[in-house]
Amino acid sequence: MNPSMATGSAQLDASTSPPSLRVAGDWTLVHYATLERNTAALKSRLDTATPIDLSGLGSLDTAGASLLAGLLGAARLGDLAHADPTLPAAQRALLQTVGKAMADYVEPKPRTRGNTFIELLARIGAAMETVYRQQVRLLGFVGLTLETFARTAWRPRRWRVTSLVAHVEEIGLDAVPIVALLTFMVGAVVAFLGSTVLKDFGATIYTVDLVAYSFLREFGVLLTAILMAGRTASAFTAQIGSMKANEEIDAIRALGLDPMELLVLPRVLAMLASLPMLTFLAMIAGLVGGGLVCALVLDIPPVMFLNLVKSDIGVQHFLVGMAKAPVFAFLIAVIGCLEGFKVSGSAESVGEHTTSSVVQSIFVVILLDALAALFYMEMGW
Repeated sequence: MNPSMATGSAQLDASTSPPSLRVAGDWTLVHYATLERNTAALKSRLDTATPIDLSGLGSLDTAGASLLAGLLGAARLGDLAHADPTLPAAQRALLQTVGKAMADYVEPKPRTRGNTFIELLARIGAAMETVYRQQVRLLGFVGLTLETFARTAWRPRRWRVTSLVAHVEEIGLDAVPIVALLTFMVGAVVAFLGSTVLKDFGATIYTVDLVAYSFLREFGVLLTAILMAGRTASAFTAQIGSMKANEEIDAIRALGLDPMELLVLPRVLAMLASLPMLTFLAMIAGLVGGGLVCALVLDIPPVMFLNLVKSDIGVQHFLVGMAKAPVFAFLIAVIGCLEGFKVSGSAESVGEHTTSSVVQSIFVVILLDALAALFYMEMGW
């Protein structure tokens, strides 16, 4: 090709009647800036009757083809490419493809700014709808879990004992140090703060009642459930979500096995067995932490501490705290498993649903604990 034709050009040839447009040279990305200025100056001088001569066209790429489509019109460019026999097959195909794509393209309308208050209400409504759908799914999954348990409870041959024991070890035994340490420290803090406030009223002896009452009814089960929501519910979601992403759950179904029976039920039963035991441990550790502070700061020996607990705190407070543990355990396990089944197949989705399971579990635990406290107060328990 002639070196003078290296840069593409488009010129009106006035020697013909009517004037024709001659397209020549290389229409490539390298010459895009020059070609864009040339086509912008020439576009207003063309009409639909102007003849087009593409015989001098050199190299062509997508950038050049888009400029030609903008100059001649997408539909006309496609017709010219189809009708011009002088064009190589590759250029003809490229021009037809770009022309069709630009002809189908519809420029999006600029987004008009709406009323801020209306947008806020719309976002609130969308959030409420999402919460409603999540609760419906959760209720459905709870029912499916209970149905699976009822179906397998009378068939010992279908029990997953090995899986259950392994999950009890993972959920319960491995969590003993963190639960005991946390509740011990919280018990010490509650006793220290209580003694500081009660000292002004000359009632430091009631620090014992404060620690025992708070841990037996609330702190023991609540702190343990929150720890399990952050530690175990996230683990359930990550484990089942990874299996969902790797299509292992589909393989389980292909083998004729039930994922609910194989994956969900052992985890739920293990949580039901572990959380009450951890709650009892948390109550003991909290009392020990409070008793240690009472012994060191208030000169209340351990024997006196235990006698005060025995005489002032009824066994119903212990039962009230323990009664919450199975409910919290069931919901934490169900939410963790459900979020795992919601994973769409990517690592990002696993992370999102793991976070969602922790947030939902903690929210449900605190909400139910508040409702239970109101109910027990009204019942006089």
